[in-house]
Amino acid sequence: MAMGKELIAKIKSKKASVGIVGLGYVGLPLAAEFVRAGFNVVGFDIDGEKIKMLDAAKSYIKHISSEKLKEMNSTKRFKATSDFSKSSQCDAIIICVPTPLTHHREPDMSYIVSTAQTLAPYVRKGQLFSLESTTYPGTTREVLIPILESKTGLKACKDFHVCFSPEREDPNNKDFSTSTIPKVVGADDKDSLAVAQALYDCVICKTIPVSSSAAAEATKLLENIFRCINIALVNEMKVIFDKMGIDVWEVINAAKTKPFGFMPFYPGPGLGGHCIPIDPFYLTWKAREFDSPTKFIELAGEINTHMPYYVIERANEAANAAKITLNGAKVLLVGLAYKKNVDDLRESPSFVLWKLLDKKGAKVEYYDPYCPLVPKLREYPKYAGKKSVKLSPSSKYDLILIATDHDSVDHEAIAKLGKVVVDTRNTVKKAKNVVKA
Repeated sequence: MAMGKELIAKIKSKKASVGIVGLGYVGLPLAAEFVRAGFNVVGFDIDGEKIKMLDAAKSYIKHISSEKLKEMNSTKRFKATSDFSKSSQCDAIIICVPTPLTHHREPDMSYIVSTAQTLAPYVRKGQLFSLESTTYPGTTREVLIPILESKTGLKACKDFHVCFSPEREDPNNKDFSTSTIPKVVGADDKDSLAVAQALYDCVICKTIPVSSSAAAEATKLLENIFRCINIALVNEMKVIFDKMGIDVWEVINAAKTKPFGFMPFYPGPGLGGHCIPIDPFYLTWKAREFDSPTKFIELAGEINTHMPYYVIERANEAANAAKITLNGAKVLLVGLAYKKNVDDLRESPSFVLWKLLDKKGAKVEYYDPYCPLVPKLREYPKYAGKKSVKLSPSSKYDLILIATDHDSVDHEAIAKLGKVVVDTRNTVKKAKNVVKA
């Protein structure tokens, strides 16, 4: 425990240096919290453009202001770099890299593997490595640790510490931020757990220790599978109630008046973001190793994956009713971000809607003040460079499809620009040319 006590003392005195790998929606806010708490922080990223922007205090994430980056830089305690050899100078290294799915809906471990391989030559005694990337139970033990041990001969839980602490970021949530969301921490030895708690206790309101890294990995999956299943439930209810002529949003609002035993979830055009569309499949993949069926989870995934197709079916029906043919129709897609008030495009169902409208022959434009330009996207390269249109009272569309409900957007005014409006978020209350989907 001597090694652990030494690092804990260094952490508590704020003399420990913290390295954060991956300066995206998870890593950058975390870096800001450690800088604010008084730590020296090194941010690592393979994207040279991000490094340049951070050096110039220019934000590439909507809800993280350039002013905040200026404050970080002014402390002289933050440095962004793509030189991973500097990780040897860090006492704690937190890994915040993507964990997407392959085209076969299996875990893509390439980012974790490549990060671990890059760090491995620089592992030194007494360091802490914390993995925050959402993944299947066993990843820390089976994937991360063997790679970190592979170059120096040092052993985890003996020569250096390892833990898993799942990120719980909710971009632009006004009620909760990185520091005010309790943090689960799991490790496979007591020393690693003690060191990890000491580190996160410096910046997070409360840490919740669990018995192992696998338990912490499973905790994150349960959180997101819970949401996935309940969203699938209301999406299925929406389809059923539509056929019955019942407004699902009215039903949900009535049901949530019950003060116990009910939690409101809301339907939409599909699932987006870096967690809910992906995480459940990490567990279904791992469960096969134990011959355990995951019918409930897979069914929820099927329902949510089908929602964009249902929305386009409703849009086609609405267009036909108005004697409009989608082939050649001028269509405005409102909202590209996966949820309101953020610029996050990861796994956004809006791109599936766009692709399906293209297949119908529609002429699609989009409007999203949070996403003025479509960046390069692995799944949808054809849309890179497309720009959000500028709307005016003279703008006219055959069909308007509302996919994201940004608070700053006047959806009532936009509805006046279309012959038919398909609203997937229940945003338009007054217009009569609206079909909910």
